[in-house]
Amino acid sequence: MQFEQPVLFSFRRCPYAIRARLALALAGISYNITEVDLKNKPERLLQLSPKGTVPVLVFADGNILEQSVDIMLWALHKSDPLTVLPESNAKMAFSQQLITENDGPFKQALDRYKYPHQFLEHSALEHQSKATNWIVKWNALLANSDFFLGSKPGLVDYALMPFVRQFAATDQDYFNALPVEKLQTWLAYLTQTELFKQVMRKI
Repeated sequence: MQFEQPVLFSFRRCPYAIRARLALALAGISYNITEVDLKNKPERLLQLSPKGTVPVLVFADGNILEQSVDIMLWALHKSDPLTVLPESNAKMAFSQQLITENDGPFKQALDRYKYPHQFLEHSALEHQSKATNWIVKWNALLANSDFFLGSKPGLVDYALMPFVRQFAATDQDYFNALPVEKLQTWLAYLTQTELFKQVMRKI
C-alpha cells in the first residue's frame, strides 16, 4: 500500500513555517505543500486548525501537528541522518531554552521592531533596542563555536535562524553594523546552504 504523504499548510516567508520545512527536508520526509494566503485563509485550514496560523502538518489519518517545534521534533525523531537533534538531555534542555526565548520575548520584540507603528507605547528605537539585546546575547553564545552546540548546525540553529534572518532584513545596514560578527557569519552560512535555498523556492 502506498503511503499517503502528509500535507503541510505553509507560507513561504513565515519563520515558523520555514523552520518546519527545514526539519522535514533534513529528515528527508516527502510531503505535499499548500501555500496559504494569510489574508484569505483556506476553509480547510480553519476547519483543521481554528487558530488559522501556519505551519500545520496534516496526516492521512486526520491527525495534525499545529506547532512548528512539534513538526521539527516529529520529523527529526523519524529520521535524523545528520544528527541534528541534541545528543544529550543537557543539550536538549539548552536548545529548548533558546527556542523558548526566541519564540517568546525575542519574537515579541521582533514584531514591535518590524511594525513600530502598531505598538506606539514605546518608540521605534526602544523596540529595536529590546530585539537587539537578544541578538547580542546569542552572538556571545557563539564565541567559542560556529554553531550553538558545536561545529555543525543543530536543532536550535535551524529553529532560530529564520527569526534572526527576519531581524536582519528589517534594517540590513543596522544589522551589518552591529558588533555581532559571529552571529552574522552564522546567519550568512545557514542562509546560503542548498538546504535553505531548497525550502525557500517559490511553488
